[in-house]
Amino acid sequence: MEVFNIKNLSFSYPKSSEKALDNINFTVEQGDLILLCGESGSGKSTLLKMLKPQLTPEGNIAGEIIFKGKNLKELSKKESAEKIGFVMQNPDSQIVTDKVYHELSFAMENLAYDKEKIRLKTGEMASFFGLSNVFNNDTNNLSGGQKQLLNLASVLTLQPEILILDEPTSQIDPLSAQNFINILKNLNRDFGITVIISEHNLEEVFDFASKVIVLEKGKVCACNTPDKILKELKRNNENHPIINALPVSLRVYNILNKNIDDKVPLNIKEGRKFLQENFNADIKKLHETDLIDNKKKNAVITLKNIYFRYEKNGSDILKDFNLSIKKGEIYAVLGANGSGKSTAVKIISGILKAYHGKVKIYKNENVMYLPQDPLTLFIKDKIIDDFELSDNKGKINETSHILGIEHLLNKHPYDLSGGEIQKAALAKLLLFNPSVLILDEPTKGIDAFAKDELKIILKNLQKEGVTIIIVTHDTEFACSVSDRCGLLFNGNIIAENSTKEFFGGNGFYTTSANKMSRGFYENAVLFEDIIKLCNLNGEKNAE
Repeated sequence: MEVFNIKNLSFSYPKSSEKALDNINFTVEQGDLILLCGESGSGKSTLLKMLKPQLTPEGNIAGEIIFKGKNLKELSKKESAEKIGFVMQNPDSQIVTDKVYHELSFAMENLAYDKEKIRLKTGEMASFFGLSNVFNNDTNNLSGGQKQLLNLASVLTLQPEILILDEPTSQIDPLSAQNFINILKNLNRDFGITVIISEHNLEEVFDFASKVIVLEKGKVCACNTPDKILKELKRNNENHPIINALPVSLRVYNILNKNIDDKVPLNIKEGRKFLQENFNADIKKLHETDLIDNKKKNAVITLKNIYFRYEKNGSDILKDFNLSIKKGEIYAVLGANGSGKSTAVKIISGILKAYHGKVKIYKNENVMYLPQDPLTLFIKDKIIDDFELSDNKGKINETSHILGIEHLLNKHPYDLSGGEIQKAALAKLLLFNPSVLILDEPTKGIDAFAKDELKIILKNLQKEGVTIIIVTHDTEFACSVSDRCGLLFNGNIIAENSTKEFFGGNGFYTTSANKMSRGFYENAVLFEDIIKLCNLNGEKNAE
């Protein structure tokens, strides 16, 4: 049964000559899991909001959206609330009450459900989503993963037929993200809920999708099943940028396989089988790349015996926390939601003050901090007006060109996509000539192509002597850009090593490439490592 039929849908924002969506056509069948992907600014969030009447943005709309045989506009507010659930990218954007139990019951109370049903559904959802132990807690005290589970549970209390999710795992740690996606798969498979999800991290959900839709500049450039989407992308563009965002198994297959019509490996398990059946095992090793010799470099930031808590009688978030950052290195801090990563870098940047311990920053270091919500850096109506607050007005055009945001300068910050606002915020900080740059979740909401651009920018800054600290859940990005990594747990750094040793030695906090090649290639932690090792060791039965 057809639940959505999008016909010739076009949309442009007010006062904009560009179309955010341009002649979109596709259908969604009951029980489908639709995966929507594309570069930042391609129109994914706009399209998803068009499918939920209460979230449809103001602007010029052409075409129509048919929901179960009638125009979506004809749905009443009650029907829309009950039939179409929506989970936003930022967990804090959707939570409206102070207690977990109240958040779970809020939608049902507003729709005048009887008390017994509210009590039943609230208890059922809390149990199913593992929220029973925080049922009476303040929503402000939940971790990012718990908040996103709470949002999903709250939406599902109304038993919607359609569940729409916009980058739901972008702000939660890898293990919480995997748990979240597994719940979605369960809801789709066992309960028949139709799921439409936008994601940049495709590893967990790709092979489970009924259909993959790729957006490019507001248009559908590919729409097919997961096993055929690579072939369609390559038919349209041999080097389509979204190929770099596909699961590592598909990317390895794309580079190393000569026959695109073969069965493609869609997940880590199938990718491991592809390696084992086609390539020789680890005989020749990779030569280790030259790492920054940190022993010869001075520390520019030192935190010693730091203790911090948010409330006088509360628990310590950081306890006996110690960290040393060397001049000119890129250091990545990883850890679960709520482990204290953001707290630590806010103490370094001076936003927070520890009640015990010492923070030492080498003299003349200009420390700049990019927060998790980059919109907080903007106070003007146009990006260009914010940039002109800096002391380097002459570098605005050059910096904007480097980050590829020249076309955004006259836009309002709230009109930008998640990836676009991240790049604009970074540009603003760079105009203040930082010698220490702290980035809190810099890859949140940006695509693989933009991550590659960001990597190049950070490496170039490193060559200029800038010290960079990254707080991230993105293990792939941390592995590709950092010199050292530290894992924060229970208030302190419990593991610290050079990047290759760090990710090569971890069991779960590691990269997809390492999971796929483990036991076959000893020291592969990146997609590029697998390609090099396959070429070094050669194909099986090759003459």
